[in-house]
Amino acid sequence: EVHLVESGGGLVQAGGSLRLSCVASGFKFDDYALGWFRQVPGKEREEVICINIADGATYSRDSVKGRFTISSDNAKNTVYLQMNSLKPEDTAVYYCAADPACDYFADPHLVGYWGQGTQVTVSS
Repeated sequence: EVHLVESGGGLVQAGGSLRLSCVASGFKFDDYALGWFRQVPGKEREEVICINIADGATYSRDSVKGRFTISSDNAKNTVYLQMNSLKPEDTAVYYCAADPACDYFADPHLVGYWGQGTQVTVSS
């Protein structure tokens, strides 16, 4: 049974930092890409950042470049999202996701596996 479990969300002031974690189980971790989407009410779920576990290649949207970093601890089947210099517009529910490659993250309807989400709120 596939499970993706996020943690680390919370409330932080603008300019602060948070680290999210996603622990994966039920599939072969290093055959997949894992990453993060985010969603606010009334808007489409959007890709934030992704890592291909096997080779470490990453992708991130322009609005988080230089602020968000994704990494993996393959021995723990865990992906981390380090978020620095947070802005109010980063406020959203953040979802961990998995699929065979980061290319699938361009369309959330193509993504195979989802976590339950964790709330990130950035105050001004």
